[in-house]
Amino acid sequence: MTGALRIGIGGPVGSGKTRLLERLLPMFRDAGIEIAVITNDLMTDEDAQRVRRSGLIDPDRVRAIETGACPHTAIREDPSANLTAADELELAHPGVQVILIESGGDNLAATFTSDLVDYWIFVIDTAAGDDIPRKKGIGMLQSDLLVVNKIDLAPLVGADLGRMRSDVADARPDRPSVFTDLRSGAGLDETFRHVVTGAMLADPAPIR
Repeated sequence: MTGALRIGIGGPVGSGKTRLLERLLPMFRDAGIEIAVITNDLMTDEDAQRVRRSGLIDPDRVRAIETGACPHTAIREDPSANLTAADELELAHPGVQVILIESGGDNLAATFTSDLVDYWIFVIDTAAGDDIPRKKGIGMLQSDLLVVNKIDLAPLVGADLGRMRSDVADARPDRPSVFTDLRSGAGLDETFRHVVTGAMLADPAPIR
């Protein structure tokens, strides 16, 4: 692999993108994979500050991008700020193998350009409505991995989880999807296995 592999994490506001990133960090570390992080927010660096304070990664390995416009602009139409940040991280930390790039919260049409990432994850959640998979947004359809988060909230908001599973299977017959509760960790191991194998980071056998 030439340079660090770049993995995007996108999805609507509040779906669990930062929580997923935080959950993946120790798993990459335990697998012996050196990691760095770029977060995108509209007008703040709040997510970057949260990750730096987490104790899960050296704070110097975290960069923040303030997009100042629709978040998809910085991951699709003009990814130059993210590309520059990624290059800076690789120069500052020559051993880094993976850079996680978290998009700002966006809509179902958000996608990452292949100029920026090699593999990307799209996160939705049950609390946003069980009709989301039937709306078939581009992000949900084209992402390398779909994560349907907050399955624990489905009964509390009246979401039909069985219907969501069926609709996701219909929408993504040839692409992997995982249903998770990232607070408890349900589905996290499966998510990580999909990432490391799908992004061709490692043989899946040693991954718990």
